[in-house]
Amino acid sequence: MSLIRPLLTRRGFSTSSEKMVASVLFERLPVVIPKIDPIVYAFQEFSFRWRQQYQRRYPDEFLDRSDARGKGDYQIEYVPAPRITEADKNNDLRSLQRALDRRLYLLLYGNAYGAPDGKPVWHFPEKVYESEETMRKCAESALKSVIGDLSNTYFVGNAPMAHMVVQPKEEQAESASFKKFFFKSQVIAKTKFDIGKCEEFVWVTKDELMEYFPEQAEFFNKMIIS
Repeated sequence: MSLIRPLLTRRGFSTSSEKMVASVLFERLPVVIPKIDPIVYAFQEFSFRWRQQYQRRYPDEFLDRSDARGKGDYQIEYVPAPRITEADKNNDLRSLQRALDRRLYLLLYGNAYGAPDGKPVWHFPEKVYESEETMRKCAESALKSVIGDLSNTYFVGNAPMAHMVVQPKEEQAESASFKKFFFKSQVIAKTKFDIGKCEEFVWVTKDELMEYFPEQAEFFNKMIIS
């Protein structure tokens, strides 16, 4: 029994003194269909013209009769909403009404665990694991402390999507390494959040996000699929 006891862990996590942090990748999915890649569009155009050559041709009398069906005295004019919004024109990174054909991610500027000398840094909503039942609950608490409530959010799964070990920098010789677990949550039916618990915040695309984390760009590029 003495050999088995050290292998037991509380709530499935390590009992060591190493800190664990739950970090939330809060994501707004695309609102409009992304533009078709020119190569894909060219292929679709070619496929359509190819099918046109071999499609079955109907008598003109049949086509004239079918065209006359369903015609009334009214017309419905469809005007698509603009893909470029005022937030795009003004480069308003605080707005969810930008980059409608891309995924957006919430970044906060403020105090974060492990930041050198307690200086404000850019980070995802996060919380140090304390006494929560699971790391997922810890992640929920982290996001709730930033946006107020979780009624317009959806957490994707119970398990983290990735994790990383954060090593202290040279100027943090007395600090210890810690593990950061990333959970994904998505915006549901909401166009604006009252973001708190930070000095500044932005909603950025994946490409823009890499500029905020140049040292971890390779890690986030593999973690975020968009």
